[in-house]
Amino acid sequence: MRVYGMLAQGAPAAATLTALYTVPTAKHATVRVLVCNRSTADTFRIAVSPAGAAIADAHYIAYGQPIEANDAASSVAFTVNAADVVRVYSTNGTCSFAATGIEDDN
Repeated sequence: MRVYGMLAQGAPAAATLTALYTVPTAKHATVRVLVCNRSTADTFRIAVSPAGAAIADAHYIAYGQPIEANDAASSVAFTVNAADVVRVYSTNGTCSFAATGIEDDN
């Protein structure tokens, strides 16, 4: 079954790397992460950990990215496989994140 649209949403606490979306078993997905800063200037991170591996430097696709107060940003689209984990982080905890895209059967 193919799923289009919102795959996950979250608003992690300040300085806390948080799992936003884990690709279900027997699925793959094309994902874009949208970032909305709800308050003062902040920085954010996005990481993709293959097969749920512990976080490593190589997993980051965005790190220390500045985002102005009351602004929005988005990542490039990327493909993930079953059990891959998309993780997000907001330095001040003022950012909300949404994973949108297409989830499909393998």
